[in-house]
Amino acid sequence: MSGSVISKRAQNLSPFYVMDILARAKKLAAQGRSIYHLEIGEPDFSTADSIVNAGIEALKQQQTQYTPALGLTQLREAVAEYYQRKFSVSISPQRVVITPGASGALQLALACLLDAGENVLLADPGYPCNRNIAQIMGLQAILVAVDSHNNFQLEASLVLQHWNSKTRAAMVATPGNPTGTLLPVSQLVELCQQIAIKNGHLIVDEIYQGLVYDAEDYTALQYSDDCFVINSFSKYFGMTGWRLGWMVVPDDYVDAVDRIAQNIFLAPPTISQYAALTALKAETQSELDARRDIFKQRRDFLLPALEQLGFVISAKPQGAFYIYANCEKFSDNSFHWVKQLLEEQRVALTPGIDFGHQQADKHCRFAYTQSLDILEKAVAKIDLFIKR
Repeated sequence: MSGSVISKRAQNLSPFYVMDILARAKKLAAQGRSIYHLEIGEPDFSTADSIVNAGIEALKQQQTQYTPALGLTQLREAVAEYYQRKFSVSISPQRVVITPGASGALQLALACLLDAGENVLLADPGYPCNRNIAQIMGLQAILVAVDSHNNFQLEASLVLQHWNSKTRAAMVATPGNPTGTLLPVSQLVELCQQIAIKNGHLIVDEIYQGLVYDAEDYTALQYSDDCFVINSFSKYFGMTGWRLGWMVVPDDYVDAVDRIAQNIFLAPPTISQYAALTALKAETQSELDARRDIFKQRRDFLLPALEQLGFVISAKPQGAFYIYANCEKFSDNSFHWVKQLLEEQRVALTPGIDFGHQQADKHCRFAYTQSLDILEKAVAKIDLFIKR
């Protein structure tokens, strides 16, 4: 048998360093040791019963065939109604594209807007899959350093500074991962204006929408019809394993997105779409909002607790369920530090190196996706580790 030939595309992809942490955590757990998981960007709540029951009922009704590539008509209509109810924004259901997760939506947006060799601007630190998806597609992801001075957000002045002849789009996330910060509305508006002058496009990641604590929640669709707005049923709706997201696109791009979706995905998961119809109902929102309030309680405990331990948190998270903390007081190599923390105290964190290059070795991410009891015990373990 001849030797395996792996594409340069695959070889050049950066790994998820947290997977090393996860693999080791699983080995420790297999030895009977309790692990405090603060590395997982996944809500610890199970999918709401009403949503699960809707999925079960769809199975009973034999709703197991393909749907249109852009999704069930009734689900596209329900998403449009959701924007009207929550944000008083009128969106044509024809602009709504149902996708296999938010990552599927990003693939469609990039495939629709950029050709090979062109580039998209992304914040550093930022969610690593965004840059990796761009790389897989033969695009260049230009990472733009952000910090506390711009609330870890890709503001208009930075976009203009890094825009070049091959730039076709910029992507922002609000609330963002790994920092949980929000993009101010004024900056969103300016981004839309400046990128339009460049004949470019703005992609807005809103997958943590609904998980906003200290400010009024908003959608970019309140301020522009030209953005590509990506959302997900994973985070606020608690449907991570159902693999379902959506995207709202400008009218002129619906047909192109449809063609691409037909060829890449064929259709989103059918059962998940029927379950999502219940997720979007007004009566489901009260349960989901109650879960959001629990996340806020966790943040309000963990943020000052970490600061008391000596972590520097230069931008208070306003949404999502993450805290991005500077740990250089304890180490100049956060990856090595979090590995030691796991070995000695069984607390799992995500190292900053997973999110880019900007001061990555000085940061780590805490996910408050566990109960207050677990967070309290994890903080005590970290305290012991620091004082050892």
